Amino acid sequence: MGRRYFCDYCDRSFQDNLHNRKKHLNGVQHQKSKKVWYDLFRDASEILAEEECKKLCRRFLQTGQCDFGPSCRFSHMTAEDLDALKAHVEAERRLREEQSKQIPPCNVESWLEKRAKRESTRSDSASVSERPIYHLPPGWPPLCELPPSLHPPTAADEDHQEDLEWG
Repeated sequence: MGRRYFCDYCDRSFQDNLHNRKKHLNGVQHQKSKKVWYDLFRDASEILAEEECKKLCRRFLQTGQCDFGPSCRFSHMTAEDLDALKAHVEAERRLREEQSKQIPPCNVESWLEKRAKRESTRSDSASVSERPIYHLPPGWPPLCELPPSLHPPTAADEDHQEDLEWG
């Protein structure tokens, strides 16, 4: 039967070859399904602006359904739906304003001072530091069985680091 390609947007599969895949991806049904999928994640303010520009769909108002569905060029939103969407957009806007007020203004000078203090304490502690203790991970063989590249560094290795050249 061969390999099959499954399109998540259209929820269908077909034989996977260049011709079939190209034909499907350029097809009208795939384009519509892809648009519907990405419309699910659009910002509420974008949806509101778009819906306010559209006229009401007569067929949807009369029967409660439209043959064109989400691809209809007319609005399927009632006045209550639009009011709820406006309230949602306004709540999002207020939330963003509150969050922007809570973020303190950026002060680079204070950050640089704090950083300088941290660096000075590190350099003081680094001069008095002891050699780190290395532990092998659990399940590893004993040190004598490990290749030299996996041995922890010794005090002699630290003395020769200045002479070490890479590449």
